[in-house]
Amino acid sequence: MWLSWSIYHQIQQQKGLQQSWQTIVAALKGSGQWRLYAAFALMFCNWGLEAKKWQVLMQAIQPLSYGRSFRAIFSGQALASSTPNRVGEFVGRIVYLNDGNRLRALSLSAVGSFAQIIITFVMGLLGLLLVYPSITDKLQSTFSLSTFWINWLVYAVSLTVMVQLVCFYNLSWITNLIEKIPFVSKYRFYIQKLEDLHNKQLTNILFLSFIRYVVYMVQYLLLFQLFQIEISWWVICSLVCVQLMVMAVVPSIALAELGVRGQVSIALFGLFSSNTIGIIAAVSGIWLINLIVPALAGSLLILGIKIFRK
Repeated sequence: MWLSWSIYHQIQQQKGLQQSWQTIVAALKGSGQWRLYAAFALMFCNWGLEAKKWQVLMQAIQPLSYGRSFRAIFSGQALASSTPNRVGEFVGRIVYLNDGNRLRALSLSAVGSFAQIIITFVMGLLGLLLVYPSITDKLQSTFSLSTFWINWLVYAVSLTVMVQLVCFYNLSWITNLIEKIPFVSKYRFYIQKLEDLHNKQLTNILFLSFIRYVVYMVQYLLLFQLFQIEISWWVICSLVCVQLMVMAVVPSIALAELGVRGQVSIALFGLFSSNTIGIIAAVSGIWLINLIVPALAGSLLILGIKIFRK
């Protein structure tokens, strides 16, 4: 609640608020509105890639058609929207699997999420390095953040990325190690499929995660251009990378996520643009298109699933 109030307060303080609002209304009605439609169309590409990733992962325990995998992804969004850190997403997906395979899918689903997190941190690090020379002075003057802490952040993220990649490409070895723990060995059936994941398959999962990330970034570029936020495209891409990395670390609930996204976006993009209302409009558009619309569609799919009707 306080995040929403904080954003509202910052928007109210923006100079030329009325003019900015008129610019947004004009953008939605003007010739540039195709960007909004393009961003919406890319939503299906975004979740379509996630559906493909889920299909590839589930191949080890239960082959799924692409259509069934796509419905599972949308159903997962419906339950993810109201749970902390989107943990309900998995529940919405596994209802499309047979009874004996649902718990086995947990470990494989975690691999898909881990791959997306790795891409988020790798791109976040690249984005941070690209804008580092530009934001150092701005962060020092705006937030009184010393160079020491900025450098420490770069080193911490670099170390995190290296650890993530080492763990990801050694999942088979790590799984074997974990299975030797007496308590875990009784339930090894649920994680043993991780041993069969080889580097080629893992790289394929990472590649799908990367393409999905690129689609997400293009959506941001389209909406930032639509709402006339005058920042260089490469700065927008870099800051989006940093923002997504921050959002991956901050715990939140999807329905309340807009406030967090808004605050992070104002803090980052506000270093380069005073168009606060345009920034919030773009971020809100991404939130609605990529999270809320799929969640609404998924809720309709869930109504038709027998296990939920019961």
